[in-house]
Amino acid sequence: MKTLFSLIFKKRSHLALFFLTLFSMGFMTITSQLEVFSVGILTLKTPDIKGNQLLTMGYNLFNEFFDFSNDYRRFAFLLICVALLRALGLFFQRFCTRLLAIRVSADLRADYFDHLQSLPLSFFQKHHVGSLASRVVGDASLISESINSFLTNYIQTPFTVTSTLILCFYTSWQLTLVTFVGFPLIVFPVLFLARRIKRLSKKLQENQEKFTSVLIDFLSGIQTVKLFSMENFAAEKYAEQNEKMVELQKRSARYDVASRPIVHTIGMCFLGFSLLAGLYLFGLGVSEVIVYCGFLYIFYEPIKKFAEENGNIQKGLAAAERMMETLNTPPEIVDEEGAAPLEHFKEEIVFDRVSFSYGDNLVLNEVSFSVKKGEKVAIVGATGAGKSTVASLLPRLFDPEAGEIRIDGKSIKRYTQRSLREKLAFVPQKPFLFYDTIGKNISYGQSYRKDEIIKAARLAHAEEFIMPLPEQYDTLLAEGGKNLSGGQQQRLAIARALFKKAPILVLDEATSALDAISENSIQKALKTLRGSLTQIVIAHRLSTIEDSDKIIFLDHGVKIAEGTKDELLASCPPFLHMWSLLKA
Repeated sequence: MKTLFSLIFKKRSHLALFFLTLFSMGFMTITSQLEVFSVGILTLKTPDIKGNQLLTMGYNLFNEFFDFSNDYRRFAFLLICVALLRALGLFFQRFCTRLLAIRVSADLRADYFDHLQSLPLSFFQKHHVGSLASRVVGDASLISESINSFLTNYIQTPFTVTSTLILCFYTSWQLTLVTFVGFPLIVFPVLFLARRIKRLSKKLQENQEKFTSVLIDFLSGIQTVKLFSMENFAAEKYAEQNEKMVELQKRSARYDVASRPIVHTIGMCFLGFSLLAGLYLFGLGVSEVIVYCGFLYIFYEPIKKFAEENGNIQKGLAAAERMMETLNTPPEIVDEEGAAPLEHFKEEIVFDRVSFSYGDNLVLNEVSFSVKKGEKVAIVGATGAGKSTVASLLPRLFDPEAGEIRIDGKSIKRYTQRSLREKLAFVPQKPFLFYDTIGKNISYGQSYRKDEIIKAARLAHAEEFIMPLPEQYDTLLAEGGKNLSGGQQQRLAIARALFKKAPILVLDEATSALDAISENSIQKALKTLRGSLTQIVIAHRLSTIEDSDKIIFLDHGVKIAEGTKDELLASCPPFLHMWSLLKA
């Protein structure tokens, strides 16, 4: 329960709404009791019926203000007013409670998304996209419902039960003592079912996570599924997870629906017992028994709902624990205390004895090299040599386990991550395009003028396929840019990098899907930027690396050689062998 309380009081903006919710809950309870009380007073209108002190006092008080002793219309008006007040109280109680739950849930989703952005790539490599997505959508919704139930069960219900019990004692303390014996009979099944529901909820949410992951895998890999004729295999895998979820939902439903009937049966038995005991055992008047049974109904009603609402609370607690697992995961890559912004790139980038591994797999082993401002440096080597890792370490997507990366003589850890990444433009081998227009994909969140987008698109040789489109730069791309070819996607990614106008450009196999003519055009465009733009190029094509100022040759994470193309051809047999294969 501490988790739900902490979520409610996490932000000060929730406090006003929380206290308004408390007021509305109290108002609704009081109007419910007043409604029962007014019905009891109505029975006193029969001349030969005499109520107890509580009813008589209430009758005299109301009659003093409304003077309905000789005018039943006034009493009818009183009843209507009480009913309207209760309806108003019920509406505001439910609305305020729901609104507070919605606000808390919205803030939790925002915090979750912000925290996800602070986590390193290693976190996303360990967790499936479907798992993370289901938590922010499904779990946040369950938490919202549980907060609504939590406020009802642990704030409104205690107030309703306590205040109504006092009125029951005041009406007939003897009958209340007898009736109160049945209270444990309601509490025990509620506690028993709550434990079962929470345990099942955790299992159900874990299975929903797997179910979502299987579905996303299928949708993302639909082309592979069709090419390998694996529709039946995919369907069986999907059906397996679906059946597991159905079984867990059935078990959860049994506990969910069993709670209220059990409590209702016990409550109605004691309500009937109270009616008979009051009339025949304790000799109470009809008005007293009616009021007492009305109060008893108000007393038992929230307890009956307690079991049902408690199921929602247990599901929300299980969901909150899963979300908190992510929210409590500390970011591995953070700005150091006193980190300063990188204002300008002036001199050089230095990798100094840098080592890095993925788990037990050593990917880079004491790699050292430098890149001066304005140079074009190519990093080459066989698949798995560590080339892309070098590109990922520079913007601090990962931090090296040993060694240091420096820009202008200072460790990149001494710069803020935002300023460091602002000075880098990155084009990966598999670019990601957003569900937006071509123009906004090129500018990607930056303020822009149309002519700047057009200039970047021309440099990236992308205008030739953009202009024939019906809406040109305003054309909406499909999810992931699926309505473009691989080469067209790469050209848009290059245009996005050039639009950024960052002083350092990293190209990780950025032209691998381009035809020779398009690549040649882009290389010519990049040559015009030599001197002002520092390029770090990871590539296999000769045309991409042969004009580099320097080539770094990596083999199994170790730097084998460094120099110009001619120097490496003369001094590095592995490079010569690779060059010969590329020329063949």
